[in-house]
Amino acid sequence: MTPTKIMIVTGEASGDLHGANLLRALQAQLPDLVVCGMGGQELASLGMDILFDAAKVSVVGIVEVFPHLPDVFKAQRLLRRRLQTDRPDLLILIDLPDFNLMLAKKAKSLGIPVFYYISPQVWGWRSGRVKTIKKRVEKLGVIFPFEADFFRERGVDAEYVGNPLLDSVRILEDRRAFLARHGLTAETTSIGLLPGSRKREIASLLPVFLGAARLMQEQFHTRLAFFLPQASTITDRDLEEAGLADFQRDLDIRIVKDDRYSMMAACDAVMAASGTVTLELAILQVPMVVCYKLSPLTYRLAKMMVKLDHFSLANLIAGYTAVPELLQDEVTPENIADELMALLTIPEKMHTMKTALQGIKHKLGEAGASEKAAAVAIRLLQKHHDDRKQ
Repeated sequence: MTPTKIMIVTGEASGDLHGANLLRALQAQLPDLVVCGMGGQELASLGMDILFDAAKVSVVGIVEVFPHLPDVFKAQRLLRRRLQTDRPDLLILIDLPDFNLMLAKKAKSLGIPVFYYISPQVWGWRSGRVKTIKKRVEKLGVIFPFEADFFRERGVDAEYVGNPLLDSVRILEDRRAFLARHGLTAETTSIGLLPGSRKREIASLLPVFLGAARLMQEQFHTRLAFFLPQASTITDRDLEEAGLADFQRDLDIRIVKDDRYSMMAACDAVMAASGTVTLELAILQVPMVVCYKLSPLTYRLAKMMVKLDHFSLANLIAGYTAVPELLQDEVTPENIADELMALLTIPEKMHTMKTALQGIKHKLGEAGASEKAAAVAIRLLQKHHDDRKQ
């Protein structure tokens, strides 16, 4: 028997994590599985042959992508060559829409079935991509309840598999134990600084978050503890260039490189970049203020293309403004500090937000997305095998 071969292609740290959970579920049922593709440390740890480092193409924004184009083209060439010279039985794409839809076209031309897990958010902007998805993707595994109907109404074979964050968001120690490990008491007010896992996000948001932290400490009557998770895609130099050292002299800032969920759960409130992290915080029931900041040109272009009342996933799932959102010029130290201080000092505000976060978690449904997505992938593999026998 020849081994089953799969290529997995994903971008940022969250995609790497979800890809690893999916791969783990596949390996449990297909022990002979051979996997290659683009990803990061999580996928590599499960034995995937990393053909290209995902961190090199992980970027947000229309204008921001230009400096990364050489790496984008290099990754495309390498992955397309592998599709042709050592054809996998299935191509699994995770997020990273523009890059992955180009790769899907090549796979389609070679007769390789494509399973898109964590689909492009075409319901938010550039909805014309639905036609491209319909042409190039055999099956969509969607992670938000409303997405399945959206795609099916447009002729795309989509299946809601649940949200993978319900599988991956797990705390290893409770708040008291986490703080004690960092030499802090349970009475310490802890604030999370979550500027994102991309270099551009760090450069853009971390200086503002640090400024907000300083303003909060000036207003607070006791010493605050600030926790800053460092993703595997972010180097110490990235943090230094964002001015971290200048603030460490005045503030108690703890860098956390592992067990980020225990860290998040230990926080009384968080300032966070818009993205997957807002749902992670909702699952953990941690109050937040969400920030989104792009280059001026990218922002102007996005305003013309995006048709959404909210930009954070937490509020999109809630269907209303459950958590405060600060966009572009609103992202200032003063605005962030004001929002978080209100949460920390007005009990009614804190209670209202925690109730809203419970509602968001409930809407996400049950855990088990990785196993459900693996079942979809295995069905596609079987169908492809049967088609080849005919």
